[in-house]
Amino acid sequence: MPDYALLDNTDTLMFIFYPRKYSTPCPKDAFDLAIPVDSRVSIICRFYVRNPQGPWILFFHGNGEVVSEYDTIAPLYHQRGLNLIVADYRGYGSSGGAPTLTHLVQDSHLLFQGVREELTRRGWRNDLWIMGRSLGSIPSLELAYHHQDHLRGLILESGFPSVVSIIEHLEIPAEGADLKAIHQECLRRIEKISLPSLIIHGEVDTLVPLSEARTIHEHLGSKSKELLIIPAASHNDLLYVGLQEYFDALGRFVERTDVSGTA
Repeated sequence: MPDYALLDNTDTLMFIFYPRKYSTPCPKDAFDLAIPVDSRVSIICRFYVRNPQGPWILFFHGNGEVVSEYDTIAPLYHQRGLNLIVADYRGYGSSGGAPTLTHLVQDSHLLFQGVREELTRRGWRNDLWIMGRSLGSIPSLELAYHHQDHLRGLILESGFPSVVSIIEHLEIPAEGADLKAIHQECLRRIEKISLPSLIIHGEVDTLVPLSEARTIHEHLGSKSKELLIIPAASHNDLLYVGLQEYFDALGRFVERTDVSGTA
């Protein structure tokens, strides 16, 4: 894992995480699972169930979002026959603790394990597609690097190869941290990811520029990778500007990788 210790001990985190204590009751056909990540902290994952034996996507959201906000988005996945699991982070929604980059990465493994154990306990399908939006690309790439044998594919929306890309682009203060070493380690790991991959990005995203998606696409070790650029879309309006194109591509990708294991 890249060494985030110095970043975790600076003011950098206030520019990276925007935790909110907001949650709603589960909608119909959904349930919450609290997964312990240390002795006093649990993180909430919300399971939106369409068909338990169908494809499952484990989704890591953006830095200003919480699980509950996907109550209205999950039906769009269901329309494509997809089950959705959305994970919060420390300090977000009903989850305990406070977020750091180190915890973001370390907790992703425990969440992945806890989700698969819950699916197995219920007798449901337990192989997964990993998906991350914006900040969620960090845990998604972490899991894609370490757990390729248990994953069907990787999907990134508005993502970036390393947090260094965003720190430098937005000129976030990060004094003392070896940003070059962190970035190079992240790129090295991306090169080792051989999973079928779908990268979705807005053409005019100014928060996370399109060049970040191109960098991920270029460095991915997968022989099967697709970069979908949504014309005229920015960082937070992909679903509004390119809804049909977005979910058509997502549905095709999952269908292809579900049948053959390769896209």
